[in-house]
Amino acid sequence: MLVIGFAGALGALARYAMGHLITVPAGHFPWNTLWINVTGSFAIGVVLVLVGERFPRARVARPMIATGFLGAYTTFSTYMVDADLLFRSHELATGALYAVASLFAGLGAVFFGVVLARGLVSLDHRLNEMLGS
Repeated sequence: MLVIGFAGALGALARYAMGHLITVPAGHFPWNTLWINVTGSFAIGVVLVLVGERFPRARVARPMIATGFLGAYTTFSTYMVDADLLFRSHELATGALYAVASLFAGLGAVFFGVVLARGLVSLDHRLNEMLGS
């Protein structure tokens, strides 16, 4: 549990840093939150496959990285607040675009991360078979 909490603290710090690297004025499309959530979604797709299929004995790695670091790095609540702020600012089209784009970009990023990681695991297995390892 302690290692998951520590990873969560690191994820929160990473999110805070990324949120300040990409600054967006209030009432504008929240690229910073979209970027954080999409990169986190991609990473969780990769991590879940690699830890599950390539490093199955590293039991603490999955919750440490997925729940701890990436759970704190990604931010559903900020996504909702950003969408709400856009709607309340009468930026209805921007708010709707943001809500839909975030959802589909996040799902696409997870899918791409899983596909990429499975390809890497498959390549690793084939190389090991060829080399006799």
